[in-house]
Amino acid sequence: MNVQILDRAEADLSEGYSFYEEQKNGLGMDFLRSVLTDIRKLEVTAGIHPIYHEPYYQMFTRRFPYAVYYLIENNEVMVDAIIDCRRDPAWISNRLS
Repeated sequence: MNVQILDRAEADLSEGYSFYEEQKNGLGMDFLRSVLTDIRKLEVTAGIHPIYHEPYYQMFTRRFPYAVYYLIENNEVMVDAIIDCRRDPAWISNRLS
């Protein structure tokens, strides 16, 4: 399947990059590489993850405490959000609504 990262998710990536880069020089790039590698795996694994907030599938990233929320339409994966799991669940729910 083709994977597309939507604008909102790109903004999430940028925010995550900035946060980790402030923590330690170079950690922001590690964050991007790691999350993008996980997203690339959706080409093969999309649809196996649980639905968290219908209609979004939720995939946890391997290295950082983030979840990727995606939709599948017409054999295309659309990543709509990449959210820090330490956020308030009500905030996450609201973001996905």
